[in-house]
Amino acid sequence: MGNTIVSVLLVLILVYLLYRMLPAKGVVSIKGTELQEKLAAKKNSGAQFIDVREPAEYKSGHVPGFRNVPLGQIANRLGELPKDSEVVLMCRSGSRSMMAAKILKKNGYQKIVNVSGGISQWTGTQVK
Repeated sequence: MGNTIVSVLLVLILVYLLYRMLPAKGVVSIKGTELQEKLAAKKNSGAQFIDVREPAEYKSGHVPGFRNVPLGQIANRLGELPKDSEVVLMCRSGSRSMMAAKILKKNGYQKIVNVSGGISQWTGTQVK
């Protein structure tokens, strides 16, 4: 019986972890090449470009045009992000930015883009 309980708990933990990694419904994922196109059209699009990494990570190198709103602060800073604008999210690998996308989605944002692979897959210019 003890092994059954442990097995059930392990399965539940695995399911929970997989659920957290799944893309949020309605969130578009893009690669670095598509991000370059979005950045080129930034002035005309009105899109918000948000890097959700911690400030020290952001200062060590970030994509020009992105501003820093750490994942832990995103829920408290929703007022800085217009709901009618597209929000492009980035982190180191794409995992934290997907978590931020889920927070935005739960708060009524419709135009959310996640940069899959994050800055670790970015081959363009970085500002330090």
